Amino acid sequence: MRDLGAGFRYLLKGQRWVARHGKQYGFGLLPGLITLVLYGAALAALALWGQDFVTWATPFADDWSGTWAGLFRGFLTVVLFALALLLSVLTFTAVTLLIGQPFYENLSEKVDRDVSPDGTAPESGLPLWRELWISGRDSLRIVVRALVWGVLLFGLGFVPVLGQTVVPVIGFLVTGFFLTEELTAVALQRRGVELRERLRLLRSRKTLVWGFGTPLAVAFLVPFVAVFLMPGAVAAATLMARDLLGEETTRDGAEESEEEGVTS
Repeated sequence: MRDLGAGFRYLLKGQRWVARHGKQYGFGLLPGLITLVLYGAALAALALWGQDFVTWATPFADDWSGTWAGLFRGFLTVVLFALALLLSVLTFTAVTLLIGQPFYENLSEKVDRDVSPDGTAPESGLPLWRELWISGRDSLRIVVRALVWGVLLFGLGFVPVLGQTVVPVIGFLVTGFFLTEELTAVALQRRGVELRERLRLLRSRKTLVWGFGTPLAVAFLVPFVAVFLMPGAVAAATLMARDLLGEETTRDGAEESEEEGVTS
């Protein structure tokens, strides 16, 4: 249970960090805004032409009676839009991080320097195109894993009682885990930590990950909230990555001590 609280505190630390560094926060908003516009346009197009697409994809229903064909195609249209929304939530972070790779790399490095005892930050030493390739490849692998879980949980959602109680909770936990992987990847990839090792690290501290990622997953259901929280989430994930790797963090700890002293 302590790890759950620690994970949530990382979220607060990240938001406090960007609040103290307004320039970094402003730059960090741009990728999220671009992604929001792209996703909003795609969902709007689906809302306008989703019914036509379903009609085109189900020619076998043309011979059915008007009522049954309408109900069947209406149901499929709702399912299609629900899956699109689920996919949007699962992929928003990955796409935003990919679009904003240079912004978030810079932000993460500044967090590392700010809290590191010697004021330095690890560097990958890779050219930007190589970092983008690795980030895109790993994000695709994570999205595929998340989609498998998403389809499974969507199907279980039709089970009476279980689908309306347990399944949504599991869904937020799963989404929180994958969100945390995407966010910590910014700092961990810079340290040369491969995807398989990143997943092993996160699984070893699941309650910490859930405390960090699950509240974020709930907040990210509101697109505008996701945009404004992204810079702080990247900063928070960098701090948590240091914890996962056992790296010493001095200045953040000093701030905590000062806050505790004031509180006491």
